[in-house]
Amino acid sequence: MATHPEADIQDILALGQDMTLASLLPDGAPHASTVSYASEGLRIYFGCSPASQKAQNLARDDRVAITITLPYRDWGEIRGLTLQGRARRLPPGAEADRAGLLFLQKFSEIAQYVSTDGGDELALFEVTPTNVAVLDYRQGFGHVTRTRLGATAEA
Repeated sequence: MATHPEADIQDILALGQDMTLASLLPDGAPHASTVSYASEGLRIYFGCSPASQKAQNLARDDRVAITITLPYRDWGEIRGLTLQGRARRLPPGAEADRAGLLFLQKFSEIAQYVSTDGGDELALFEVTPTNVAVLDYRQGFGHVTRTRLGATAEA
């Protein structure tokens, strides 16, 4: 079991596959979507259609809330994250290539959605967490550790 909040966060990010991403609609109402993700350190990457509601929302307002829960058989095993942060669309280039590689390593099936002709079928986003709550019922029912991360969330 990790003992440092950032180590706990990275452990859960590495073990999880899907997250619920909440963004803001034009009227300020929340919009939640389930997406697969990859991570490196404390950075979280996800992809979606550029025409999707979440991509449109993030083009207007980069604030997000995310939840991740690892699979469990009983409540005494529940582990997860609730976080707030900022999302930015990665432009073509080294950053997007790195995020794409992380996705390919975790989800090989994503290759069918990536264009080799410079098309725009997939928008890749990077989330930088700012506030994270680590939920770990192994330490007791409802146990939460809250962490505020700095302006950079490097591992």
